[in-house]
Amino acid sequence: MTLRPPARPIVRVVDAGVLHEGSTSPTPDGVSFDVHPGEVVLVLGPSGSGKSTLALTLNGLVPHSFPAELEGTVEVAGVSTRDTDVARLSEQVSMVFQDPDAQIVTGTVLDEVCFGPENLLLPVNEVLERAETALRQVGLWERRVENPDRLSGGGRQRLALACALALRSPVIVLDEPTANLDPLGIDEVYAVLGELVQRGDHALVLIEHNLDAAIELVDRVVVLDRTGRLAFDGPAAEVLRGNVDDLLALGVWLPTALLAGLRLRAAGEPLAELPLTPAQLTACLDALPRASVTPTTEGAAVTSGSAAASRTHGANDPADSASTSPTPDATHPADSATTSPTPDATHPADGIATAHADGAAHAALRDPRAGSGSPASRAERSPAIRVSGLTVARGRTEILHGVDLEVESGEFVAFVGVNGAGKTTLLQAIAGVATPPRGRVEVLSLDPSRADARQLARTIGFVFQNPEHQFITTTVADELAHGLKLQRLAAPEIDERVDLMLDRFGLSEARDEHPYLLSGGQKRRLSVGTALIAGAPVLALDEPTFGQDRARAAELLAVLDELHRAGTTVLVVTHDLQLVAEHADRVAVLAGGRVVAQGTTGEVFGSGALEAAGLQAPPLVRAVQAATDARWHRVARLADLGAEPGS
Repeated sequence: MTLRPPARPIVRVVDAGVLHEGSTSPTPDGVSFDVHPGEVVLVLGPSGSGKSTLALTLNGLVPHSFPAELEGTVEVAGVSTRDTDVARLSEQVSMVFQDPDAQIVTGTVLDEVCFGPENLLLPVNEVLERAETALRQVGLWERRVENPDRLSGGGRQRLALACALALRSPVIVLDEPTANLDPLGIDEVYAVLGELVQRGDHALVLIEHNLDAAIELVDRVVVLDRTGRLAFDGPAAEVLRGNVDDLLALGVWLPTALLAGLRLRAAGEPLAELPLTPAQLTACLDALPRASVTPTTEGAAVTSGSAAASRTHGANDPADSASTSPTPDATHPADSATTSPTPDATHPADGIATAHADGAAHAALRDPRAGSGSPASRAERSPAIRVSGLTVARGRTEILHGVDLEVESGEFVAFVGVNGAGKTTLLQAIAGVATPPRGRVEVLSLDPSRADARQLARTIGFVFQNPEHQFITTTVADELAHGLKLQRLAAPEIDERVDLMLDRFGLSEARDEHPYLLSGGQKRRLSVGTALIAGAPVLALDEPTFGQDRARAAELLAVLDELHRAGTTVLVVTHDLQLVAEHADRVAVLAGGRVVAQGTTGEVFGSGALEAAGLQAPPLVRAVQAATDARWHRVARLADLGAEPGS
């Protein structure tokens, strides 16, 4: 972030509120703040607080294009958004939406970026120059002739950013711009945004959950409370450090370094100031006395240099070929690739068939203690999923190349890789929603590509990357009930499960709403609920925490952990490697359509496999690895630093 002299605000928001059609109270409500030229303002708030709606008021989509009434005043460059049409406002404000598919309208990547400048009636040469510059900035110039549908979810998000950059508006509003990007892609996006800010000719209004990448760019933070009213507005460090207890209570996302600092303080470490960035966290660790609290490193501890640590395969070795557990002593890494992991209380219970036959997975949704029986080693479990020679193509492009993979019953496995590596395609093939592949996929002895809808629903629950892709009914309650009706369950059982899921995911008040009218976070919770409600023994989730605030994401992951302990096999595609560190038993790394490494989470993190695949370790791991004191180097999870404050 940079210090800038005071200037006339380019954006003025005064007592702004939005009253949605059919609502009795506005969300957001009575919000006031300014944005100055060259300033980066981060808007935080829990799900449903009106962050995205507030963003839509800045370019006039509210009230001109949505059935909602704008209260108060919103001005951009001295012009009222209420009194100015969207076409004129687009010269001042460009927008990157939460869902990139909602703004892609043409048949090629280049045409998409040209579309905005063309509508400004610019000369052809200038249109093409702007498009090329923007596409090169986001790394898509080489794919300019492709259909946007051929891009990965993260690729389409970068395309949406390129469209905004090509307009060269003085204000750019970004709603979760990095939600579907891999870690290096996130860094690239923020490098581009940083260059824009340094030039001083763009102001950014940012709604973002990935604060680890964003925080160094942010000047000010605006926080909305659960009712959509303004809670805090001030310099980033002042708001985050000075109101951390209130922010935790609101459930908003906070930098990993700040959460780590809170745990260190709770464990008795004398931190002079809470860190906000990985570099600041490293400095804090280096400043601690060597006699202070020793970190615990159970579970996903990083095992640097392990001979068996998630070997980088030339092809696709079976999943159990790198099943070594990290040893307690970092100086004596495991030396056998066939050693079974030591049972851990956080690992799943044995007997997935028994767990689900007795309804334990469904019981886990009611009672966190359900399914907490004794764990089984990996060698004692049978494979729930077998993938052999899997090859999948889209059109003439081959996405997966002869993938082999095994997942044991009851494991929590994360698929990671850069954008376009094939993670989502692999997950979709396993769930039976991708084009019937070459090769073989078995899920509990079922071939998903040949199973009917009822068989699939009983066997595997699937959550799409874009929640709207799976909504087929007109109310939230009916959406949850649909799969249960396919299974011909009794009406009282359906009603009980629907009410349970509505309550568990905070959707009870929205039960009669149309799924498309929910907020982004609510849509994601509904999509996850539809997958969980049937109690399938296998769950496959594509970016399950996308669009969620920290509290809701934690609730969802707690449910997955409960089901995991009850014996459910959980597959997750995610770019959030801190999520992987905290929750996954094992990791499969994809690159170029192949599984190039797999093993326990600690093994993969310590092997260099992430970096070889174009990824990087999560912020916490990078911070502790840079510390001078080697005792911190095996830390991978926040829990390794001590208990959460207040727990």
